[in-house]
Amino acid sequence: MGLRSLVIYSAFLLMAFPSPGFANDAPAWLQQAAALKPPGYQKDVPAVVLHNERTVTVANDGRLTTVTNYAVRILTREGRDYAVAREIYLTNSGKVRELQAWIMRTNGSVKKFGKNDVIDKIADANDIYNEYRLKIVDASDLADTGTVFGYQAISEEKPLFFQDTWDFQRRLPTLVSSYRLNLPNGWRAGSVTFNHPNVEPTISGSTYHWTLRDLKPIPPEPASPRVTNLAPRLAITYFLPDAGASANARTFESWVQVSRWGTELHDPQAVPNEAIVAKARELTANAKTELDRIRAIGQFVQGLQYISIDIGIGKGNGYRPHAASQVLAKAYGDCKDKANLMRALLKTLDITAYPVFIYSGDPTLVREEWASPTQFNHCIIAIKISDETKVPTVIEHAALGRLLIFDATDEHTPVGDLPDDAQGSLALIVAGDAGALMRMPVLPPELSHLERHADVVLTPDGSITASLTEKSVGQSAVNERRAFRGLSNSEYNTMIERWITRGAGAAKVSKVNPVDDSVTGRFGLEVDFSATAYGQVMQGRLLVFKPAIVSRREFLLLTEPTRTHPVVLGSSAFTETVRVRLPAEFEVDEMPEALELKTDFGSYKSSYEVENGELVYTRRLAQRAGVVPADQYQTVRNFYSRIRAAEQAPVVLLRK
Repeated sequence: MGLRSLVIYSAFLLMAFPSPGFANDAPAWLQQAAALKPPGYQKDVPAVVLHNERTVTVANDGRLTTVTNYAVRILTREGRDYAVAREIYLTNSGKVRELQAWIMRTNGSVKKFGKNDVIDKIADANDIYNEYRLKIVDASDLADTGTVFGYQAISEEKPLFFQDTWDFQRRLPTLVSSYRLNLPNGWRAGSVTFNHPNVEPTISGSTYHWTLRDLKPIPPEPASPRVTNLAPRLAITYFLPDAGASANARTFESWVQVSRWGTELHDPQAVPNEAIVAKARELTANAKTELDRIRAIGQFVQGLQYISIDIGIGKGNGYRPHAASQVLAKAYGDCKDKANLMRALLKTLDITAYPVFIYSGDPTLVREEWASPTQFNHCIIAIKISDETKVPTVIEHAALGRLLIFDATDEHTPVGDLPDDAQGSLALIVAGDAGALMRMPVLPPELSHLERHADVVLTPDGSITASLTEKSVGQSAVNERRAFRGLSNSEYNTMIERWITRGAGAAKVSKVNPVDDSVTGRFGLEVDFSATAYGQVMQGRLLVFKPAIVSRREFLLLTEPTRTHPVVLGSSAFTETVRVRLPAEFEVDEMPEALELKTDFGSYKSSYEVENGELVYTRRLAQRAGVVPADQYQTVRNFYSRIRAAEQAPVVLLRK
């Protein structure tokens, strides 16, 4: 949007949102927020947060009272979805004492939402053993463009930790965002700011107040960091005046302290009983090596049903696993239960293992400068191994030695591999005083490789018949395996047919044969298909076709001319060889030029040869995991643009 458009749009905002006289129909803080005049934004910005404030008051016994005041102005029809109040609570350690909301229309009228408008529901409808609940006021149907929606929530909680986080902003622009902490006399607080220069609090006695203003919108971009790594975020820890105070919540100042706490929760639950000893012997009866024994046990534990049972989470049960004997007997558990059972099974074989706290879903979220278990949402395992075991998912711990990192929950990723969203993450090895925050392994592209071969027969009328074979390993195989196991046979076949027809329109698939070898981490696929008029016959003399018949599984579409955020790349490698049997009546007249690209984040190479009546086309792409700064965006964009252009280039045949 140009400057003139911004000025016009800003003027529209001022005309559309007059300063209302709401009298006593809305609280003063909401009236003041509604009177604020936002600057002009791009037309695709759906809403603007006018006021976002949390006030936390800590009692002498550690109980918290939290007041949230929030106001948002709806700018577009799509922005109506932001006119919803949500407040989460734990049934056994907290409650939402009050939730009320208001809609303030542009004509000055106000609608208030009270107790009868509040919905109380389980936070996760698919998780029957979960004490998290939500109170909700949904005003989205009434939130026309220009209206202001505001709510106030008052909740009480007995916390497990004296730590908290505050998102100053998500994606919406935000005019005022603040966090206020009222502590008892003698207590103190410290904070760390992420994704923004350090925000220092104003301090008055035992009250701390952090504020940011005029935060710009954060638009989504392809392959960008998650908004939690872009928007300003505050991490707060508060401390009792002495260790003998009456509050029961925990405070941490170092990762070793977090490790000690986690060890206290996990180690007593990892004691083997006779059933565990017997199961370990049964599983490893035919195992010849240390790695064989670990694989056998890992595969068994991954196969157990995943069910999360977080009853009593406010008392630490969200972090404490169930006893290993109980998990084995019931044959189900969540991530910490599975990791704990695997530790117990390995212990019977004199193999030591440790829990690993990690964040699943974003390998860049955890920050070293704030020691807190609240940074994690997942538990995996670190297995102490001898020098005889050679796998790529090993890290070296200064005191514990060689540790094999393994996710006992992800049934698609075998021992020796690691899920994409865990690779490179900071994770806590939970090992008492030896515990440490460590970087998880990052596997090179060749260990997440998909190799494809296609044998194609091209006829004079442009029709083709093709046999395609794929072999994948590592996370490339995991992606294939997840799709295969998550779909029925007919659904999987339909997915493959759609993939083939994206490249060869009106293709008919006659064979789909997937081969899953999860033990070694490999996946294979065989596909036969045919397509009429794939090549274009022109003037009876020319036959034009693209040798890149089917697309790569993963591609990066970077088409915007400019970029605000870094580009996040995963690790992968792809190789394809296509052999096209040319019709005898034609000879090659034009072939695309070979292409070779090399950058810090990846490489690409394509080539064309004609031998014995066949066109041989090859393409190879290797992409390394990493984050490319926004100021290098043009390099990334040019890299993938040239690849895309090369793979659309045709071969031209001339009738002899």
